[in-house]
Amino acid sequence: MTTLVLNCYHFEFKHILSGLSIAKKPELRCPREELMRIKFWGTRGSIAVPGRDTILYGGNTTCLEITLESGRVIIIDAGTGIRPLGDKLASESETLDVHLLITHIHWDHVLGFPYFGPLYKSSTHLTIDGYHTCMNGLKSTFDNKMGDGFFPVKFADLKAKITPLEKLRHGFLEVDGTVISAAPLHHPQGGFAYRFKEGSKTFVFMTDNELREDGWKGRSPKDYVKFCKGADLLVHDSQYTPAEIEDRRDWGHSDYGAAFSLAEKANVRRLILTHHDPARTDLQVTELVAECKALARAKESGIVIEAAMEMSEVEL
Repeated sequence: MTTLVLNCYHFEFKHILSGLSIAKKPELRCPREELMRIKFWGTRGSIAVPGRDTILYGGNTTCLEITLESGRVIIIDAGTGIRPLGDKLASESETLDVHLLITHIHWDHVLGFPYFGPLYKSSTHLTIDGYHTCMNGLKSTFDNKMGDGFFPVKFADLKAKITPLEKLRHGFLEVDGTVISAAPLHHPQGGFAYRFKEGSKTFVFMTDNELREDGWKGRSPKDYVKFCKGADLLVHDSQYTPAEIEDRRDWGHSDYGAAFSLAEKANVRRLILTHHDPARTDLQVTELVAECKALARAKESGIVIEAAMEMSEVEL
């Protein structure tokens, strides 16, 4: 029986891997060249789904680690992926000074916050910015007035120094020379997308965003094309396929066809599809990416298209 199960895994992974692009050996870079690094610690949407069907693209919910040229770390969202990220950061240094940007406060983007290990160390300084409800959302993972405590530790008892900012509500945030700006998401209860500009490099992160021609004011595809224009990398929500999206309108998510159209119109160099549906297996995510690549080929587009993969890292 054990042999049969292992053979089933082998068969499935052969088909999954056959749809993936094999990474080329990285070119030798000048030691003086500094890079922005984006690492995915959580790629799943809605709810964490650990298990045999999600071991390739990952089962943790949204969390990204952006390392700037200066070495400073900026975290996007506190989904369940922030727990292993916290363990990694704590193992690297006794002291920690990082920024956390929250796109919005739906559960899958904040539920990992109480499990972020550095919160329980007085040597940690966490600066938080993002959508205007972000602090209330993070505090609510510990407790709110509707419950008698959701976590055994109170938010007020955390040892870390937590500094709330409100810069992104009113303009841009600059961190070590990197300029971060925000755009409103087309998503129930609202949220922010983020654009990072560091030297000649541009990275845009847009999760939980429903691309539609009749979007709310300031949230039309034309608005997003302007926000994403010329980005080296766009990471965008593509929870659904074009065949699925009509039955899921107003849920605040996009299909891969809409995400590709945005990337093409904005002249983006690379598109990474994220916020994978919790019901979608690794094999199905691979098939979704293959369909998006076929769409790009039909339009003779040179955009590089991939799916976000937990623990993978992109360098710009």
